[in-house]
Amino acid sequence: MTPARHALRIALLTAFAAALLGRLAATTEVMYADGLRYVAGAQAVARGDWKASVVRAVDHPAYPVAIAAAHRALGLDDGPQGWQSAAQVVSVLAGAMLVPPLYLVALELFGSTAAWLACLLAFLVPTTGHVLADVLSEGTFLLFFTWGCWTALRFFRAGAVRWLIPTIACAGAAYLTRPEGLLLPAALAAALLLTPLAAGLRLSRAAWLRATALVVVGPSLIVGPYVAMKGGIGTKPAVARLLGTAPKSSATAVERERPLDADQTALKALAVSWRGMFRAVQGAVTTPLLALAAFGLWSRGPARDAGQSRGRLFVAIVAGAWMLALVRLYATGGYCTPRHALILALPITAAAAHGLSRLGERLAERFAAGRVENRRLVHGLACAAGVAVVAIGWGPRTLAPINADYNGYRAAGDWLASHAAPDAKVFDLKGWAMYYGRRPGYSFADYGEAARDPKLGYLVAHDAFLIGEWPYCQTVRDLVGGRSPVASFPPQRRKGIAQVHVFELAPGLARSEPAPGSAATH
Repeated sequence: MTPARHALRIALLTAFAAALLGRLAATTEVMYADGLRYVAGAQAVARGDWKASVVRAVDHPAYPVAIAAAHRALGLDDGPQGWQSAAQVVSVLAGAMLVPPLYLVALELFGSTAAWLACLLAFLVPTTGHVLADVLSEGTFLLFFTWGCWTALRFFRAGAVRWLIPTIACAGAAYLTRPEGLLLPAALAAALLLTPLAAGLRLSRAAWLRATALVVVGPSLIVGPYVAMKGGIGTKPAVARLLGTAPKSSATAVERERPLDADQTALKALAVSWRGMFRAVQGAVTTPLLALAAFGLWSRGPARDAGQSRGRLFVAIVAGAWMLALVRLYATGGYCTPRHALILALPITAAAAHGLSRLGERLAERFAAGRVENRRLVHGLACAAGVAVVAIGWGPRTLAPINADYNGYRAAGDWLASHAAPDAKVFDLKGWAMYYGRRPGYSFADYGEAARDPKLGYLVAHDAFLIGEWPYCQTVRDLVGGRSPVASFPPQRRKGIAQVHVFELAPGLARSEPAPGSAATH
């Protein structure tokens, strides 16, 4: 294939991804809860408060800085919707721009047919679109990380050290977006250490020495100042637990999927962690594509040369290391979701694309053994049929609005904006009602302080928080104290939709006072 044809494919696939992500963003009313932190960081950047946005921030700064830049460049309003739109613009652009490196990585690993199939399949899977169209940092992170993986593959293919310069730059940008970015230089270093052990993997001595020096010095120069300022590679609790510098989450910690069994043995904990990791990967890829990926890896054949062998080793190290990291994430924190598995999901989807292509080739060999044109036609039809099955099977879920089952929190926020006094505190574990209502208060991070605040005027919660077994659910029930909600959204319960209730805890304090001279004062 000519470069022009590859470029045309990439352009068409990028347009498809942009249209899909744009549609999802346009139908999203409530952004993912983690996005509230990124928006708060972006607002701090816009204020020039670099201590809040960088020095003391839990999240790494690249994504909040991008949100602030988009908000300013687009001239959006300073309200909740303006900041949400800015974050979604950054996410959608990053998600659409992910197509070129994803295509090139699949092309390098599996060939031209798998390259375009990998891009289509990746965006047809529900998890990918829903993560990339929301206000999460994964899109920006994966953009840098995947470009870094491709340039690393080019280095291992040709042995030309110049390819490591963009690799290290991308690794630094990925790390400044999310701490997982350090996986890229770590995998590079591990692959370089292993290449001298087998004759079929070795680089020239000069290239190996230059590459090793660059992999050691480059990340230190880019990442070192930030690590020194923060006092570690990341300040997220999950990172500290992952590295063993903080204890595991308590048995009933907020982040756990379910309370930890008191009698859980170490063996059972390990099995549960591996199962949690597998479920996350399964959710990010889907079961049929996992099966196709297994077939694709089995049928890919031996490496054509030492460069391809080195590239496969590098990808295997990245995938294996991240699998172990996800297992430890579940073991120490009690959770692991499909969005955490996207580093694994993208190369697995590329392997699934190769598996689909190989199935098409076998069908072509069986039913069109004659002319080359006939074999190509059968192969193309088989690949198109596979994509159509995925599109039909997962299309409704892929196109479903993001977080639509929690839209009641946005309505509750609008209600608070109209009824709550500006200084009335709100207890809202999810944080959405406070954000959309522009009211201060307490969420998961500090919910234990809510009961001691005399200005706590409202509580917002959906049904699960009122009946759950977690400690924070008991806090919700204690604060509600048998009160009836003053408003519920939606007014009537609907299947699959969380009904969100607003409780008035201190009527004399919480009600917004009418302005002097208004009709309500006479």
